[in-house]
Amino acid sequence: MRWLVDNFDTVLDLTGTHLYLSLLPLLIGLVIAVPVGSIIRASRWARRLTLVVASIAFTIPSLALFVTVPLIAGLRILDPLNVVIALTVYSTALLIRAVPEALDSVPPDVVDAATAMGFGRFRRTVTVELPLALPVLTAGVRVVAVTNISLVSVGSVIGIGGLGQLFTQGYQRNFPDQILAGIIAIVVLALFFDAALYLVGRLLTPWTRTRRSGGSRVVTERSAAGEPT
Repeated sequence: MRWLVDNFDTVLDLTGTHLYLSLLPLLIGLVIAVPVGSIIRASRWARRLTLVVASIAFTIPSLALFVTVPLIAGLRILDPLNVVIALTVYSTALLIRAVPEALDSVPPDVVDAATAMGFGRFRRTVTVELPLALPVLTAGVRVVAVTNISLVSVGSVIGIGGLGQLFTQGYQRNFPDQILAGIIAIVVLALFFDAALYLVGRLLTPWTRTRRSGGSRVVTERSAAGEPT
């Protein structure tokens, strides 16, 4: 802990790089996965094929992908874009499974009502289904965010910045305090963003709080009246 306090500016600088390398792929993954996931949801064979490809992509070891991306994309091995591309693959692979599952959670009667009101597929998906699917989708986004924050540290093995550098430098110098500082920083960062995304999801879905509080109120009133709940 003493090393973390004494070198807080260095840790803060590495944290900025770590966030860039982990959150940018998350945003790109969302841009890709939301429209693709919405399209494949209606087709059983396309959904199965996409899920198989996504599962295969996610099983590729991260270090192997970090090393392979420069050969495919023609980038330098130390280019941070390698980590961004690799983590975009992982983010998309996870989110492209989460989007159809989130849309499946929307009650069918709500979808039928929107269709009866004349909503086309695109308008219905954007204005009705996606907003109602946010609670489930947010849970998937939280998993991807925490996963990315963890995987960025692997990039330090090939010399790309981030809090993982504290691991490699601490190991090379045989300085456990620096390694411990890196672990603490990454865990705190992951917990912070998991909590932040949870709060954002709650703010974007106020009806879930209203429904839960309404249900609790009914149970309380029935209990007070001596009625079975």
